This record gives sequence, structure tokens and C-alpha cells, in this order.
Amino acid sequence: MRCTATSPRALKDCLEALAERYDERFLDTDPVGIVRRYDRPEDREIVAFLAAGLAYGRVASIRGSLERLVAILGARPSRFVDAFDPSRDARRFDGFTHRFHAGSDVALYLGLLARAKASAGSLEAFWLRGAPSGTSGTIGEALDAFGQRLFALDPRATDRVRFFLPLPRSGSVCKRSCLLLRWLVRPDDGVDCGVWTRVGRERLVLPLDTHLIRVVKALGWTRRKSPGWGMALEATARLRLLDPGDPVRFDFALSRLGILGLVRARRGRLRRGAIEAALAASAAGPRS
Repeated sequence: MRCTATSPRALKDCLEALAERYDERFLDTDPVGIVRRYDRPEDREIVAFLAAGLAYGRVASIRGSLERLVAILGARPSRFVDAFDPSRDARRFDGFTHRFHAGSDVALYLGLLARAKASAGSLEAFWLRGAPSGTSGTIGEALDAFGQRLFALDPRATDRVRFFLPLPRSGSVCKRSCLLLRWLVRPDDGVDCGVWTRVGRERLVLPLDTHLIRVVKALGWTRRKSPGWGMALEATARLRLLDPGDPVRFDFALSRLGILGLVRARRGRLRRGAIEAALAASAAGPRS
């Protein structure tokens, strides 16, 4: 199978095959595998906010930190958050660290989520309450509105706490926020979780991490040199040509190319041919 960047049909065929190969059997290579341990949507939602917020650095480190947090939250994370009392419960996170984040940052973030849920009835309702009217365009404006309203609930929300949910208004590539929304908004397909049902998946934006940034540059999906929200929009626009109703559905499979070491950068860069060869080989090879 030849996967040319200039042939949308061939590229989509390769991405379809790649998505079929790298599916829920690879959940142990991603933080979402821990999110999906929970059957109830409300529990998946809380763990997803934490998993996405911690999703920087090595996958093994992210999953290890998340394991420590879910051990504190117990079997029903949503109930823990609903009953969360900072003066009583924040100390339970003492000693937790994940790179530059401390347990106090996590406790403050959970306090914000608890307030948002209490004020609107659910986090999805809190999202919708402040979302701009209309459904055109990408999800960027709604994400900005959600984040601003969330962090306004507690003036103690430091830059470290805000780091858990990056916003497009800052120019950030917003990988963690876009990852969170992919998990919550896309239907339950064995990888994503289908928790939010009133937000359109056609508006989602590709969560660009270091691996995917190299891929989209190599494939010519962006002309930008520096990562940022503009690059995420450009790359998503190319995928939207392949699937207008669900442009980020190939994200999990594409991410495996880098996470599993199927393609490797030379001097920090990838060639288009190397990506196309990896897509073709992964699509045509035996399934694990």
C-alpha cells in the first residue's frame, strides 16, 4: 500500500488501516487506559481531567503519577470530588509530585472541578453554560471560555494549576486540553470515552505533542515552524478534509508511530518518505 501525502484517498486508506491496527489493545501505552478502567461516565470524566493535565513527559511517568492519584480518589472518583473539602482533603495529596507539580496543585485543581460541578450540575453543563453560541468553527473559543470561567472560581489558581488546562488564547498548542476533549467528546470506541454527548466532535482539534508535530511537519500539514494553536488548527484542517465529521479520530493511532518508536527523528526532523513508509508498513504488517 502506497501512502502518499499528496493523495488524500491513499492517505486515508493508510490511516484507516493504521487505526484498525493500533486500537484498544494498545491502551497500556497511553494514559487513557487508566481512564477507561472506570465504567461510569462521571468517574471517567474526573480521571480524564487529571490524566490529561499530567500528560507531559514520558508515558510511563504520566501513568505512574496517575496511578498514585487514583489510589487516593478511590473506586468512585466522582464521589470523591463531589464531597471534596479542601480544608479536610487537600492534605491527602501531600507528598505527591509529578515533575514540577505538587500535591497542593492537584488539590486546588480538584477543588475547581468540584465547584464547577456544583454550580452547573455537571462539568459538561459548566462547559455549555459559558460556551459561545453557534457551532461553527473549532472548539477553541469554547475552550477559552470554559478555562477562564473555571479558573475564576478560585483566585488562588496559580500558573502551575492553569498549566493543567492550557488555553488557545495564550497561543499554546493546547495538547493536553485537546487530548482531554478527544477523550470526553468522541464516542466510546474502545479508546475514547464518549462522556460528553452535547459537544460536537467535528469541532475537535488535534492534540499535537512532540511526536505528532514532527509527523505533521514531515507530511506538509503545516507551514509553521513553531508549535502553537495555529499549527494545531492547520494540521486539523488537513485531517478534516479526510473526515469532516470526526477529524481527530486518527490521533491515537498516529501517536503510536512516535510512542512505540515506529518512526525516529534524525537531528530532530523526519522526512515525508519516512512517515509514509512507516504508515504503509504499519498498515500492511501483521496485527499484534
